[in-house]
Amino acid sequence: MTQHIANGMYGAVVIDPPGLPEMDREYLLVQGELYLGEPGAEAQVAKIRRGAPDGWMFNGAAAGYDHAPLRAEAGERVRLWAVAAGPSSGTALHVVGAPFDTVYKEGAYALRTGDPGGAQVLDLAPAQGGFAELVFPEAGTYPVVDHTMRQAEAGAHGLFEVTGP
Repeated sequence: MTQHIANGMYGAVVIDPPGLPEMDREYLLVQGELYLGEPGAEAQVAKIRRGAPDGWMFNGAAAGYDHAPLRAEAGERVRLWAVAAGPSSGTALHVVGAPFDTVYKEGAYALRTGDPGGAQVLDLAPAQGGFAELVFPEAGTYPVVDHTMRQAEAGAHGLFEVTGP
């Protein structure tokens, strides 16, 4: 099973909770481990069994959103759906400079818009999913990372390009 997942045989199905409000923008980030080499070859299988990926990625590309940033306008409400595909690593999804005002994971809200405070991270164990919502306060470039820094530095990072006033 780990070989199937480690070689990209996973995906996401988004099921909106009842009464979910519409957003200005929605994105889905599926985080997975990257194992280079011939699928099923002894060297690749050994890395999978050790839990030693060559990198991490969002939506099948390490650092892909550095080159093709996600887009938003300042003041828009954005929902980030996330899945930690693993097979062995979770995620600590974080947007630098824009806190989450809503966090939902595994069928329950941890924070809702209007609750006091905010959240910095949507933390998901392997195979878990959820979403976080935020409003970008002003135009600029906002990194989105797995705050497990080793995983971010090895590919689980990207950018939001936010335009507007």
